[in-house]
Amino acid sequence: MPELYPPINPYYQGYLQVSDLHTIYYEEAGNPTGKPVIFLHGGPGGGIDAIYRQYFDAQKWRIIIFDQRGCGKSTPYAELQENTTWDLVNDLEKIRHHLGITKWVVFGGSWGSTLALAYSQTYPDSCLGLILRGIFLLRRKELLWFYQEGCSNIFPDAWAEYIKPIPQEERHDFLSAYYKRLTSPDPFIRLEAAKAWSIWEGSTSKLLPSDQTIKRFGENRFAEAFARIECHYFVNKGFLKTDNQLIENVEKIRHLPCIIVQGRYDVVCPMVSAWELHQAWPESILIIVPDAGHSMTEPGITSALIEVTDQW
Repeated sequence: MPELYPPINPYYQGYLQVSDLHTIYYEEAGNPTGKPVIFLHGGPGGGIDAIYRQYFDAQKWRIIIFDQRGCGKSTPYAELQENTTWDLVNDLEKIRHHLGITKWVVFGGSWGSTLALAYSQTYPDSCLGLILRGIFLLRRKELLWFYQEGCSNIFPDAWAEYIKPIPQEERHDFLSAYYKRLTSPDPFIRLEAAKAWSIWEGSTSKLLPSDQTIKRFGENRFAEAFARIECHYFVNKGFLKTDNQLIENVEKIRHLPCIIVQGRYDVVCPMVSAWELHQAWPESILIIVPDAGHSMTEPGITSALIEVTDQW
């Protein structure tokens, strides 16, 4: 089974001002003359990690990764103003122009798959193809599954911790209840809610829960941006025009090559979304990893993704 490539350092790190308010951090690694790939992290609000560079052969790829608005090293931190799907879509074009790239491969997992679809459907001529993992289409049924009802049947112990900050009378709508707390002027209320929200995802993202993953998701600084920005996007329905927009617009990108890697037992982004995207896009290739959940660091998903990037 293919394993991660050795760690590498970026050969360039920089900041790009994308609006009067927001400046985003980005970095380049690998081969400056290699095939360009833009890596879209999850969340939204998750930020980048050095391990993301290790999914690509550094001799063959020009690897661009960046912190989306409001997270990681981008500023202002945990900012919700001017932070929508379409702001991020346009940021991608600004980065592409700034780096002088004609076309690039778009690689995105979880929320990154959402953003990859939104971007490619807006700027198909900027894309060489898509590598997607853990498909998330930001539909109401997906949000209700993970944040309101369904997933609690599989992880009732973690669910008990997730619902603790929310009083009984508000539990009919966890997204709204959390949003109220995550935008509270009281920093204690914000942090309590942020950690509960973030740890819930960390507790469910792997087939076999990882204490290390849960610890990372529970760190104060990470949780603050991750929870605030995620909830902001989700209460606003991803800023999409219709609930099924990303499938309805597949016709705009059907000419592009696309490979989808999906864990069979992903409860954060259940496999039905990957399946429905593949049915709408029969030219895509769907790789189902039989012994994996959501995280791209699970062995089967890691191996599948590296096989894909090697093929390309």
